[in-house]
Amino acid sequence: QAQLVESGGGLVQAGGSLRLSCVVNGRAFYSYVMAWYRQAPGKQRVLVASISTHGITSYADSVKGRFTISKDTAKRTVDLQMNSMTIEDTAVYYCNSNPPVPAFWGQGTQVTVSS
Repeated sequence: QAQLVESGGGLVQAGGSLRLSCVVNGRAFYSYVMAWYRQAPGKQRVLVASISTHGITSYADSVKGRFTISKDTAKRTVDLQMNSMTIEDTAVYYCNSNPPVPAFWGQGTQVTVSS
């Protein structure tokens, strides 16, 4: 059973940057496509970015060119570098596999972008 723990959220001004990190325990890191999702207040959780076992990445149109997903095999982390952030990036961010496994959902990490 995998355990995923997100960190790195916080408050940032519009135009700023944050880096999120997800520690992936268990075999999921090597076996699954991993991804970051986000859920804004009053909205459904959506896929933001994903990275395959071979390092192939994909992004939602809303973050393309601004966000970068990466994996660190030694640390067993999946990171999300977020640049040029906007108020619309405010959400709770979660990592999970893609497609998501219900049992993998963690607490998430809150990201708030201020104007």
